[in-house]
Amino acid sequence: MSSESPNPPARPDPYAALRYRDFRLLIAGRFTAQIGEMMVSVGVGWELYERTNDAFALGLVGLVQIIPVLLFSVLGGYIADRYNRRWVTLISQVVLILCSLALTALSLMRGPLPLIYTVLALIGTARAFNNPAESALTPQTVPPEQFFNAVTWNSSVWQLSAILGPALGGILIAVANSAWLVYLSNAFAGLVLVIALLLLRSQQRDYATPDESPLESVRAGLSFLRRSQIVLASITLDMFAVLLGGATFLLPVFAKDILQVEAAGLGVLRAVTSLGALLMAMTIARRPPFQRAGRTLLLAVAGFGVATIIFGLSTSFWLSAAMLFVLGALDNISVVVRHTLIMTHTPDAMRGRVGAVNSMFIGASNELGGFESGVMAALLGPVGAVVVGGIGTLVVVGVIARVAPQLRRFGVLGH
Repeated sequence: MSSESPNPPARPDPYAALRYRDFRLLIAGRFTAQIGEMMVSVGVGWELYERTNDAFALGLVGLVQIIPVLLFSVLGGYIADRYNRRWVTLISQVVLILCSLALTALSLMRGPLPLIYTVLALIGTARAFNNPAESALTPQTVPPEQFFNAVTWNSSVWQLSAILGPALGGILIAVANSAWLVYLSNAFAGLVLVIALLLLRSQQRDYATPDESPLESVRAGLSFLRRSQIVLASITLDMFAVLLGGATFLLPVFAKDILQVEAAGLGVLRAVTSLGALLMAMTIARRPPFQRAGRTLLLAVAGFGVATIIFGLSTSFWLSAAMLFVLGALDNISVVVRHTLIMTHTPDAMRGRVGAVNSMFIGASNELGGFESGVMAALLGPVGAVVVGGIGTLVVVGVIARVAPQLRRFGVLGH
């Protein structure tokens, strides 16, 4: 007597999202624009330090860009939900292109530093409107069952741009012996995204509600976020992990004073985090969606905390590099789960506003994380600062797991 074995589950298609024309256009444009942004971050830092020889001048770069994000992101989310997201993104990109051209001119003429910071503030303002609208475009280019795969591809191209962008930026600076070529290249990169946006065919529903004031609309979005325990908990968890897990902010200190490696060693330490994230994203794309996504997210962030502690205590270059690789891989799991949860649990009419809050939380935690790491390093030393940050991350995971049982029990990602 024989019995037939059940058919094995279909192997997931790692290229599922890429089979949709609009998503291919959007991700290609994003990839090019993100490489440009990464190049600019290198170019601005190099030029300002070359002209001032003052580390404080570099700190102001993050400050002048994050303040507009904090001030205008909620408004940007409202606009993304009230008007056509493709056109909001396109207009924002045109402003970013003009800002890059302005930086090109200021670099060539060695313009005054206050003007450079003014342009950087305008860039932060444009991103406050761009990010909520652009993040809400992805669900319009793929069906819901492909959200998970689309997020993994978004994460992959972001990590690849984080590797390629700084390297290309350094090459262009060396070629021109100045940063103007970096800024000009970024303007052309932004133009690629503009063309991609113009070619999109997907249509957005009209969510305009004339009887609802902007303030009421914003309150509705925040009210939804408060009620959605899964979305709010995942955003909060990632925010505190970034805020407290400050190993990457202190890499120059660890490289020079603790691991005693030269600039090449610092370059390796910076690269392995993105490499770990990229390889994890490629692995996730080839696997089925997480079956216990909430538990996976909590374990990934807890592992992030443990890896941070080990990095802080390590005096071995290779162990430290391995922990940074693990940090990047685990952070990518967190990013994929969080973004997929936001897509699947947020009504399309509110994705702009929820995306704006997510942008604010993560953007602020990135900048404040660097500040927190610096303060803690001054008080406890770099090792103490990183270890305490890792312990704090573990505490946050425990608190979130307790106060957000819906997240802890959440099952298949993408459903």
